[in-house]
Amino acid sequence: MRTIRILWTDDEIEALTPHILFLREKGYEIDTCSNGNDTIDLVRQKGYDLIFLDENMPGLSGIETLRLIREVRSDIPVVMVTKSDEEELMESAIGSEITDYLIKPVKPKQILLAIMKIIDQKRLVTEKTTTGYRHEFSRIGDMISKASSFTDWAELYKKLVFWESELEKSTDPAMSDILKLQENEANNSFSRFIINNYPGWMKADDNNKPILSPALFPKKIFPLMEKNKPLFFILIDNLRFDQWKTISSELTGLYRIMEEEIYYSILPTATQFSRNSLFAGLMPSVIAETLPDFWVDEEEEEGKNNFEEDLFRHHLGRRRLNYKWSYHKISNTQQGKKVNEKLRQMLENDINILVFNFVDMLSHARTEVGVIRDLAGEEPAYRSLTRSWFIHSTLFDLLKSLAEHQVKVVFSTDHGTIRVQNPIKIQGDRKTSANLRYKMGRNLDYDPRKVFELKNPEQAMLPKMNISSRYIFALNKDYLVYQNNYNYYASYYKDTFQHGGISMQEIMLPFAYLEPV
Repeated sequence: MRTIRILWTDDEIEALTPHILFLREKGYEIDTCSNGNDTIDLVRQKGYDLIFLDENMPGLSGIETLRLIREVRSDIPVVMVTKSDEEELMESAIGSEITDYLIKPVKPKQILLAIMKIIDQKRLVTEKTTTGYRHEFSRIGDMISKASSFTDWAELYKKLVFWESELEKSTDPAMSDILKLQENEANNSFSRFIINNYPGWMKADDNNKPILSPALFPKKIFPLMEKNKPLFFILIDNLRFDQWKTISSELTGLYRIMEEEIYYSILPTATQFSRNSLFAGLMPSVIAETLPDFWVDEEEEEGKNNFEEDLFRHHLGRRRLNYKWSYHKISNTQQGKKVNEKLRQMLENDINILVFNFVDMLSHARTEVGVIRDLAGEEPAYRSLTRSWFIHSTLFDLLKSLAEHQVKVVFSTDHGTIRVQNPIKIQGDRKTSANLRYKMGRNLDYDPRKVFELKNPEQAMLPKMNISSRYIFALNKDYLVYQNNYNYYASYYKDTFQHGGISMQEIMLPFAYLEPV
């Protein structure tokens, strides 16, 4: 183990010699300093693991020195040593992001305890999370083998997401690797579950199937509507449950999560199908048959989601709901700012629908732009980028304003995404759909053991372009690649985030109802 390097700054540092010697005997490397200016110079020159900083010094005070330290090293832990515990002083120090504080006179064992608490924190967190996951490992395996209903799978997926987040705090990669293996096992079993049950859900009553995309508004959102109380429905395209958990933690202090559950996307888990179905309250084949002006076939170049507002209007009319409402699609900061400027007007509506496309754009940019691909190489980085966008977004600004106005909010999405690993060879003609996670066409050649095939699209209430059209769906982390130039495209798309197929991440989606604190 490397030696821990500590800087101790105090204008009476000589009086602390016994403390310094005590810590050196314990194996710590200690540098000393008597003023703020020299402290800043040392911080620039050396990589300290921890700083003890006297609050009351001539020249630069401890608070002033702390702020300058933060400009040089924002990550280094700083313990403030002070003669006073006055509230104003502590608020100033905490506002400058101290890690801890001690009140003089300090004893050597107090200093040692502070060091151990700060420096050993990661080790202790690692031990705790590792032990916790080890205890849960067998239970998770048992849940995978016994999962037989959509509620079983939702609970299992929540547990996997929880441990994925917990193990990010650990410095031991071994447990994360084991969890990935369990997740892969779960996804394989989940794929079989969907293959065996999905067609039956099309005819089942509500008690024997999960809430699917067309039922989200009638089952979960319309019941929340109250007279003279606006509701904001925030749909973040392509948002997975783990990403939702990442951004929901940023809402602490603004909102209480009154309800949080999982609903299921229809197949294909792609915007053209899942989002149109969500707003229409209808399955895709019904939209294509009864509202042909609002459905664009796969082979057409026109945008596939240009009629969401029309579909929702028709949905309200069909249910004879006379709501005052607005619909906004936000793809950049400028659009977000314009929407926020309309807040007073939107507060007069019964429901306001806001569709944010950032996460979907991020997944596509990650495929096409090298620097984004490097930044989001793994799942934790992908979640981190989502969080970073959220806390700096116009959406977060809007949510703060809505909290002030005591407005209720619903968060959800239309489908998720998965990082693909395994290329599967297929063949198709020019009219075959381009998506990597599903294909629709009439001249498809593939290994039926490696995909979920729907020779009769009506089984899943999906439209077809001609009488011999069929759908196939990639499972778990597979992706569908044509034989022509196979090696190039298999390599190009490996490890990219895709959607349209069958996996827990694509199908099981967050629904959250929030009320202001």
